[in-house]
Amino acid sequence: MSAFLESVKARAKAEKKTIVLPESMDRRTFEAAEVVLKEGIADLIIIGTPEEVEANSQGLDVAGATYIDPNTSDKLDQYVNQLYELRKAKGMTPEMAKDLLTKDYMYYACMMVKNGDADGVVSGACHSTANTLRPSLQIVKTAPGTKLVSAFFIMVVPNCDLGEGGTFLFADCGLNQNPNPEELAAIAVSSAESFKMLVGAEPKVAMLSHSSKGSAKHADVDKVVEATRIAKEMAPDLALDGELQADAAIIASVGASKAPGSAVAGQANCLIFPDLDAGNIGYKLVQRLAKAEAYGPVTQGIAAPINDLSRGCSSDDIVGVVAITAVQAQNKN
Repeated sequence: MSAFLESVKARAKAEKKTIVLPESMDRRTFEAAEVVLKEGIADLIIIGTPEEVEANSQGLDVAGATYIDPNTSDKLDQYVNQLYELRKAKGMTPEMAKDLLTKDYMYYACMMVKNGDADGVVSGACHSTANTLRPSLQIVKTAPGTKLVSAFFIMVVPNCDLGEGGTFLFADCGLNQNPNPEELAAIAVSSAESFKMLVGAEPKVAMLSHSSKGSAKHADVDKVVEATRIAKEMAPDLALDGELQADAAIIASVGASKAPGSAVAGQANCLIFPDLDAGNIGYKLVQRLAKAEAYGPVTQGIAAPINDLSRGCSSDDIVGVVAITAVQAQNKN
């Protein structure tokens, strides 16, 4: 286990939070739950019918979780009324609200968080990002003062002394397809805050491009240059620089050559990719070729911690994201 994950688990255990797992139809949920409960990382609520729970938890010790079947829950009527009130302007009826809450467990999970009945949600092992985040944004909404919800990965690269002892934040690798300069700047500033909260080290943020300090001319480069300017205005005390090629961002000798005098070049631990293609490809290459641990996609900018898993995740990945979600919940304003 990486030092990063050990640290996050220890912090989660120190102030236990209640995390909802709505995917009772997937055995990985219960494999992860067994570890979370055994290690005392979080209190768990698993949503599902008794049949779903029994079918997918055979042979696992998950008795310590709380189980809720929306169909028989004493909170169902309250949640139906609240969801109807929240969404009636969009055409929601009470019947539709009840149908969503009893059939799409993510809606029920989000209502639990909205009402303070739980602190966070981890889903996405067998649902798309859209199916995980749509209910979150409809019910829990964005955090106050947040312009944009984005997604990052904490990457822990073995036998690596780059970044923060081999630990990096990569963003946005999961949500925003082609952010404009303002959005890219917002992603950078949010990511720096997330890095400091989760890793406990000072963020050094590189705005990545195929160009370093004007080495190439293109509209894509102009976008990153403008995003860098905006981000520096938003957070003048933040160690942030761009535009930088990836090698200039993380390799000291290359950074000194391509961006002399930069406080970030060669030392970056937060890598902000110019678009979702670059971010998603980048994290997957590092995960598979460098055998890095990839924790995420972790969302930032929602009013409560609600995190989306990759559908290719393992049960160990779910444990890691539960621990991260719990720490985010501890730090929620």
